[in-house]
Amino acid sequence: MIGAIVGDIVGSRFEFDETPQRDFLFFCDAPRCDYTDDSVMTVAIADAILHGRDYGVSMRDWGHRYPNPKGAYGNYFHQWLTDPDKPANHSCGNGAAMRVSAIGWLFDDYEEVKRQARLSAIASHNHPEAIRGAQCVAALIYELRTCHISREETRKWVKRHFGYDLPPMKDIMKIGSEGHFDGICQETVPWAIRCFVESNSFEQAIRLAVMTRGDTDTKAAICGSIAEAYYKIPSNIIDKALSYLPSDMIDVLMEVADRLKQRMDE
Repeated sequence: MIGAIVGDIVGSRFEFDETPQRDFLFFCDAPRCDYTDDSVMTVAIADAILHGRDYGVSMRDWGHRYPNPKGAYGNYFHQWLTDPDKPANHSCGNGAAMRVSAIGWLFDDYEEVKRQARLSAIASHNHPEAIRGAQCVAALIYELRTCHISREETRKWVKRHFGYDLPPMKDIMKIGSEGHFDGICQETVPWAIRCFVESNSFEQAIRLAVMTRGDTDTKAAICGSIAEAYYKIPSNIIDKALSYLPSDMIDVLMEVADRLKQRMDE
């Protein structure tokens, strides 16, 4: 799940403030690059799994710990986050899909991965497209890490299991250059997957996602979460990403790593 956080941090400075140029500097000093709500909620989902907590309770807990991350929370999600009595929004926002990477890693059954992804989505986003996006990302991570499908097989798998067509990169680039902001699952998820399919390394996958513009941190977070299950992330990239995070978020990441190591040793 560090892949999602890397993508979030790298993409954070381009969502509103800067336009990505070819060969852009991957990391910049904070606050130009920093973790956003995407990283906070990614950690919240992992924490819920590790400690048997309700997804909604965990997200509200972490939202209260970090009420003002870079980029801020979306308006409707912020209302849900700060009001414990507010029901889930009928939203297809891409927030449901950007936070699920831990589900794809910490559960070892395909149907259970989909079930947990659905539960994580409906806590705050109960629109069918939000559920589809969350399930697709989590299930694809599971499929890549367990079945080792190729990038080309990924395109076919996504279409067969979740009905997404992956538009050509040139079309995604054109839409982004025209100023479109892809804030919904049915756009961001297939676009992020296309960036992974067209990549040849973890870093290039993130760079492609950022270069499409629009919701750069979330698209790069989703792309990074998927790419992590296929590529090895260079240790210098991991170390740099961790340097932006507060200690309690790092603690959760280390606990996830320990859980995965224990499973491999069994």
